Amino acid sequence: MIRIQFPNRFDSSAPSPIKITRRNWIAQMGAAAASTALLPLGKLAAQSGRVVKNGRLKQSVSRWCYGRIPLADFCRAVAEMGLTAIDLLEEKDWPTVREFGLVCSMGYGGGGSIPNALNVKANHDQIAKNFEQSIPRAAKMNVPNVITFFGNRRGMADTEALENCVAGLNRVKKIAEDNGVTVCVELLNSKVDHKDYHGDHTPFGVEVMKAVASPRVKLLYDIYHMQIMEGDVIRTIRQNHQYIGHYHTGGVPGRNEIDSSQELYYPAVCRAIVETGFTGYLAHEFVPKKDPITSLREAVALCDV
Repeated sequence: MIRIQFPNRFDSSAPSPIKITRRNWIAQMGAAAASTALLPLGKLAAQSGRVVKNGRLKQSVSRWCYGRIPLADFCRAVAEMGLTAIDLLEEKDWPTVREFGLVCSMGYGGGGSIPNALNVKANHDQIAKNFEQSIPRAAKMNVPNVITFFGNRRGMADTEALENCVAGLNRVKKIAEDNGVTVCVELLNSKVDHKDYHGDHTPFGVEVMKAVASPRVKLLYDIYHMQIMEGDVIRTIRQNHQYIGHYHTGGVPGRNEIDSSQELYYPAVCRAIVETGFTGYLAHEFVPKKDPITSLREAVALCDV
């Protein structure tokens, strides 16, 4: 897989390059969070049976939150509960999920890193080169989306960042359109998790989408992140759904289970998404504090509106 090499995701001044993957990010969150995803295979087998009943909203799940479960075992559990996809996979893992009748709903394709991406023109050549190679491969593997980011501010004005992001996305939109793969730019919070991130409010992302004006360039609206930054999630989704190509979930506060322990009522949010006519994926991206497969099954049932 071709990977763009940028400085460390967390320290914009660090000179050493790393792979563009959330594995680096979850490592920074601490071993304790990751270790909650360790599940004995016998227990995996005990958590069985289809959960999806209605299926009006296509649900997926982010792999990195369950990274301690072997991928093949995780695929079996995911398929058994009625999900059709796993999110945020690198290209080497795309064939594995296909073996279990699943797809990768959001792939890494070399779209930069959270701090270093579209708002800096110097990054555009490498991002464009990577997408020119990875997007056709994604299309062949039925991967509908690839991820990219706005990047950190570092004192940059919104007007300059908007102009740069539009220029970068204009360079890759044709390859996305020609291959039927959507480039999704993620909205993230800058209050708790990603200090200085530029795409931390929906209006900024929407302005970029309006200027690019491509059916194959959309926002990845992370409900967890946008609840932290601006709230008013349902109204925002209803007013801007045409610019959104993908959703992520997560409990607020803490990014854990999306149950009654947190402040959002996900059944209402999911009904609002369905009512917009959305046909893409909503992927669960919370770090389970309890038994991970049980928590995932409960989240899937909650969102199966």
